[in-house]
Amino acid sequence: HADEDAGLLALDDALSALAKRDVRKSRVVELRYFGGLSVEETAEVLKISAQSVLRDWKLSKSWLARELSRS
Repeated sequence: HADEDAGLLALDDALSALAKRDVRKSRVVELRYFGGLSVEETAEVLKISAQSVLRDWKLSKSWLARELSRS
């Protein structure tokens, strides 16, 4: 459990850092990953195109992976 908790804390820290850089990208991650929403549902919630969701999702995953690899 300790490793799992540490991983979740690291992810939360990385997501907070992403939100400081780009709120919309962090919302895309929250809605897709934690909320389980589809690309289309996320686009509807955020009032953006599905293409924008896909682009933000791809960039956010790369950014978060890089941040998590540092910790």
